[in-house]
Amino acid sequence: MSTPMLDVFQVIADPSRRQMMHLLSKDSMTINELAENFRMSRPAVSKHLKIMQSAGFISIIDIGRERHCTLKQDGFKELQDFISYFDKFWTGRLQQLERILNQRSKK
Repeated sequence: MSTPMLDVFQVIADPSRRQMMHLLSKDSMTINELAENFRMSRPAVSKHLKIMQSAGFISIIDIGRERHCTLKQDGFKELQDFISYFDKFWTGRLQQLERILNQRSKK
């Protein structure tokens, strides 16, 4: 079964995946350690992790018999780029509005 390719917004739209990211932000964890935090099967957790891995949010490394998951920056960069674009957009709009209001108040 292949892992569906989702864009970064679809990946973070799922509350379980967001919770997994929060857990991994504290430390790397094995798949079993992550699965202990959820009321879903281990295969379901693995499916979520594969989706997160394919979008660049995590890496999964085999160490001995265990698979360790660690956050990566790649997926977050695309989110940050999107947010930064609109942050600049709205900052520019608010500055433009401020100039207009200042000009009107001077009249």
